Amino acid sequence: MTDGARSATPPGLTPREVATHCPYCALQCGMTLRADDAGVTVHPREFPTNRGGLCQKGWTAAELLDHPDRLTTPLVRDAATGELHPASWDTALDRVVAGIRAVQDDAGRDAVAVFGGGGLTNEKAYALGKFARIGLRTRNIDYNGRFCMSSAAAAGMRAFGIDRGLPFPLADLGRADTLLLVGANPAETMPPLVRWLTEQRRDGGKLIVIDPRVTATARQADLHLQPLPGTDLAVANALLHIALTEGWVDRAYVADRTTGFDAVRRGVAAWWPARAEQLSGVPVADLEATARALGTGGRVIILTARGAEQHAKGVDTVTAYVNLALALGLPGRDGSGYGCLTGQGNGQGGREHGQKADQLPGYRKIDDPAAREHVAGVWGVPADELPGPGVPAYQLLDSLGTPGGPRALLVFGSNPVVSAPRAARIEGRLRDLDLLVVADLLLSETAALADVVLPTAQWAEEDGTMTNLEGRVLRRRALRPPPPGVRTDLAIISDLAARLAEADVEPADANPTSVRPAAVAAARFPADPAAVFAELRRASSGGAADYAGISWDRIDADDGVYWPCPTEDGPDTPRLFADRFATPDGRARFHPVDHRPAAEEVCATYPLHFTTGRVLAQYQSGTQTRRVAALRRAAPEAFVELHPDLATRLGIDDGDPVRVTSRRGEFRAPARLSAGIRPDTVFAPFHYAGAGRANSVTNDAVDPISGMPEFKICAVRVEKA
Repeated sequence: MTDGARSATPPGLTPREVATHCPYCALQCGMTLRADDAGVTVHPREFPTNRGGLCQKGWTAAELLDHPDRLTTPLVRDAATGELHPASWDTALDRVVAGIRAVQDDAGRDAVAVFGGGGLTNEKAYALGKFARIGLRTRNIDYNGRFCMSSAAAAGMRAFGIDRGLPFPLADLGRADTLLLVGANPAETMPPLVRWLTEQRRDGGKLIVIDPRVTATARQADLHLQPLPGTDLAVANALLHIALTEGWVDRAYVADRTTGFDAVRRGVAAWWPARAEQLSGVPVADLEATARALGTGGRVIILTARGAEQHAKGVDTVTAYVNLALALGLPGRDGSGYGCLTGQGNGQGGREHGQKADQLPGYRKIDDPAAREHVAGVWGVPADELPGPGVPAYQLLDSLGTPGGPRALLVFGSNPVVSAPRAARIEGRLRDLDLLVVADLLLSETAALADVVLPTAQWAEEDGTMTNLEGRVLRRRALRPPPPGVRTDLAIISDLAARLAEADVEPADANPTSVRPAAVAAARFPADPAAVFAELRRASSGGAADYAGISWDRIDADDGVYWPCPTEDGPDTPRLFADRFATPDGRARFHPVDHRPAAEEVCATYPLHFTTGRVLAQYQSGTQTRRVAALRRAAPEAFVELHPDLATRLGIDDGDPVRVTSRRGEFRAPARLSAGIRPDTVFAPFHYAGAGRANSVTNDAVDPISGMPEFKICAVRVEKA
């Protein structure tokens, strides 16, 4: 059976029951959806990542399918009243095309921008990047994954020559003798993963967590290091300093499999433990105990996540932990290694196939002539017609509506009004646009500002593939078609491409006997996900993220397929780096990195450190989870976590309304007192909108390499509201 003819339902399941995956985080837990007259229900299934477990978000995922807030018709803003009103698809798409054409005719191709999401399927991410570059012919495309894993991706590329969150199967975590989690709280962000941590500790392994807060994950650890936010890099350099001093560096591995170690060795010589303690607040004894567990353990894994990465020095911070892993000889060793916990559902695949400003499908660089020739050949266009690199997400958003910046924006699967740093400023930029188009399933805070809102299908209403945190390509299967009036993102892209192609032809040039440009464009942008995936395979062939050998049939047969997988009859790659790294000479690269202060330090006016994060019952910007009754009851509103000693100094009691203010704005939420946070630091979750929007105060300083904003630390003051 070919991909194009494949049924959405695998053998053994009725048409009203499908095996699929959770729509939320990158764990992509396996589940079965069942539909009957009473509605759709979720049932966990045995799958390698979750082994029959689901979190509360997964259990309640189907509640959104028939939610009363569901968008089922396009909305168009009335110029006279300023209100959004229902409209036909023809009216809405004509408005979009007319707006795009007016902007590009006046200000050029790059005056239209595209902003995607890390939750889009591989097929949609691929089609969106292709649409931007040959449908709109704009260089301005990026996505919200820039705010997620971009620092780890850049660090992985420069050290290993490849970026895959986990270069080994998730099950390795349960076998580790020592597991170090840096800035990760999976007990709340991906709870089924905690089964592997429990298994690891049950079998005698040691779990060490580095986090400024005593999180649900940190409470399970054998050792918890609680540094000042923004000092993780100094901690990593101190750990390597100790490993060198104690003789725990794997000298043979370093000599045989790496380059650049001498410069790193010289750099960390200055990071003696007492210096790191003075800066970070982590006691020397804890640094030494951590280094000993890493240096003397048999199977050792180091994992980083957003806490280490969402900084203006995020790439260097991750690099410091990669340096530590390489010095200990971990990457490529069975049961050991370095990895990153991907956040969004398709955070891995979403950046591999063309949404990122500087990338083409297969994780190819857009400024590489050979990459351009290959992809242009698949797309059927001259390579010199492909635009060059765009700019990273925050720079793109901050340029909207400004002189020389984009004047129109198409948003698919993202809500930057809540999720972007310095969010009030970005909200203002969106209001300055000539045209804002948002494709979404609900009226998000960003969609509420749009000139045109296009209702899209949900995860249970479309086929496609996702790539989880292990680099395992999985199948998403449709249980049912979208409701009447709702289209898939692929169908929207296909229709827009056809209308734009039609609009490119002057009436005098039209020949009724020739093939219409719209028909050519529609064929170039198919709405069928199987056809899109077949083309994605060709486009990615030979790239770092090579999907050429991955078919939907093979995914079904094998519980997913790990990339790279170049041939259909050849093996996939569950484990990377066993023999060589993806660099020209096969060796990993050390890079010397040094601590530098946060982009914004505390002062008399703003004397406290502020950091953000997630809570168990909410997800990302909360557009979906804040509408699920059980999740709303569990986590109904934003809060500000303060240490009791700090609260006493400020005259604040538990539950009091407080105002958090930075140089960029403020937000308000009830106080929540906790001895699990440092007295010099306050925390808030970023899932909430309105007065409780934590990203109103976060810093928009960005990492110079990855473009990652500094979400995890800024200077604030807190007062009773």
